[in-house]
Amino acid sequence: MRTAKKASWFSLLIIPILLISTFVTATPSASAETDLGINVDAAILIDADTGKILYEQNADTSLGIASMSKMMSEYILLDAIKEGTITWDQQYRVTEYTYKMSQDRALSNVPLRADGTYSIQELYEAMAIYSANAATVGIAETIAGSEKEFVKLMNEKAEEIGLEGYSFVNSTGLNNADLFGMHPEGTGAEDENVMPARSVAKLAYHLLKDHPEVLETSSIPKKTFREGTEDQIEMANWNWMLPGLVSEYQGVDGLKTGSTLLAGQCFTGTAERNGTRLIAVVMNAKDSNGDSVRTARFDAAAKLFDYGFGQFTKQEIVPGNFVFEGNETLAVTKGKEKNVEIAVKEPISFVVKTSEKDLYVPKLELDKKSLEAAVEKGTVVGKVVIEKTEGEDYGFIDSKSFSTDVVTTSSVERAGFVSLFFQGVGSFFGNVWDGITGFVGGLF
Repeated sequence: MRTAKKASWFSLLIIPILLISTFVTATPSASAETDLGINVDAAILIDADTGKILYEQNADTSLGIASMSKMMSEYILLDAIKEGTITWDQQYRVTEYTYKMSQDRALSNVPLRADGTYSIQELYEAMAIYSANAATVGIAETIAGSEKEFVKLMNEKAEEIGLEGYSFVNSTGLNNADLFGMHPEGTGAEDENVMPARSVAKLAYHLLKDHPEVLETSSIPKKTFREGTEDQIEMANWNWMLPGLVSEYQGVDGLKTGSTLLAGQCFTGTAERNGTRLIAVVMNAKDSNGDSVRTARFDAAAKLFDYGFGQFTKQEIVPGNFVFEGNETLAVTKGKEKNVEIAVKEPISFVVKTSEKDLYVPKLELDKKSLEAAVEKGTVVGKVVIEKTEGEDYGFIDSKSFSTDVVTTSSVERAGFVSLFFQGVGSFFGNVWDGITGFVGGLF
């Protein structure tokens, strides 16, 4: 009888615990406001102006990037054009490697003649619009002499702009197994370019910063290669979010698709609306059935863009010449004046969730407590860092937080010899008096 009662009481106690446990287990790990319902292996959304990260999902895992690799090839080419080491009308003579690759229509290509020559402009357009692989290798060979040497430049550039988790083994993003046994020396026969979504976004961010003209070509929906010749071929942009294409999205004008068996359906897209430009990266996107179809990457990117343009706006967090209460001045020694005024040098504005603007607050970080005269106007004395007081914040693509300089807003001349002498005398007796009062205070 006692055993039955004990069992009954135990049941009454355990049932609520089981119910609570079931409820907790059933609760989704991601909050409703940040769960965008995109079926991807990784994703990230950033503001193209400041690099503010608006959303991320598994953004630090290295994954296949396929032809999104060509953003790096574009970067290096546009650097070379700017430096004058390569010109748009420079001619490229087709090699055995690029001829053989260009004839494989299973790959994205424009056909190149074995005895043909092509301008860098033609090859660049084929690469940026049609993701032409042989054209990309032709550019690599022109710049570096061989694809092997070009791959070194790709990895060097990646290190220079601070990418992480990357590995470039060829210029195109194809699997080395598709390169007819002519893959770059020193790379594996089945190697493929990899990078995390965060680094892909960072690459796109720096590409747009340094070479915004890339959008002039990436935004072309269709173009004829070698129009008016026997070799002409229609190049339809693989970015179906461009105007007039099947997944058209308002404001999209770039940037690069990618697809291999390893990478799945990938896309780095950029769109601009009302003065705000966003960059979205999706990797190995699938449809609602879990199938890898080409439109899945554009559907996922559209959800990211909808989220960014719908819930975020550019806000001024700190106005120009902002002065911190209690830190209006900084002490000056050996000057004609004892203090100098300081303020934030530039206004701070970036894209934030509209409902969270007031959660971002400025924090003053001074380099030192005083300056020695002479002090020039505009001298950097510290910085202001923006911190979010509550809730998750993804930071920025190049840093964890946004900061700008705090500077002097006036100048202070160095005091003359006589003035400095009396300042020294006053300081001496002040120190003596402090010593005496300290000693007396110690006695009593």
